[in-house]
Amino acid sequence: MTQRSEIAPPSLADIDDMARAALASLPEPLKRMTTGVVLQVSDFPDDDVCEEMELESPFDILGLYQGVSLMEKQIEASGGLPDMVFLYRRPILDYWCETGEDLGHVVRHVLIHEIGHHFGFSDDDMEALEAQADAEERGA
Repeated sequence: MTQRSEIAPPSLADIDDMARAALASLPEPLKRMTTGVVLQVSDFPDDDVCEEMELESPFDILGLYQGVSLMEKQIEASGGLPDMVFLYRRPILDYWCETGEDLGHVVRHVLIHEIGHHFGFSDDDMEALEAQADAEERGA
C-alpha cells in the first residue's frame, strides 16, 4: 500500500499572516488611515452574518467589513464597536482552489476590497488601490 502525502491547508494563522503582510504592503496614505481597524480571520461567517446577508451558503462570502464607513462617521460618536475586517478562510481557500490564483494575492484582494468599504470607495477606486499596491510590491 502506498502512502499518500498530505499537505495541510493554510491555517487561520497562515491566512492572518498573509493578511497582515498585505496590510503592511498597502500604499502608505491608505495604511495610515487603517489604524484602529481590527482584522479577524475566521473559518466561516457566523450564522447572524449568513442570515443578514441572505447567503445560500457560508462559502458565498470571502470577507466582510463591519463598522461605520469614514464617510458616515461622526466625530462625537463614541461607545461603538471598532471597525472590523473579517476574512473567511474556508471560502478563500475554496476560491483559491477553484481559480488557481496566488493565495497571497487572493487574501490581499479581499482585504483591500473590505478596507475599501471602510473608506466608502467604489469598486473602481478599490481596483486602482490594488493596482497601486501591486506596483509598489514589485518595486515599480
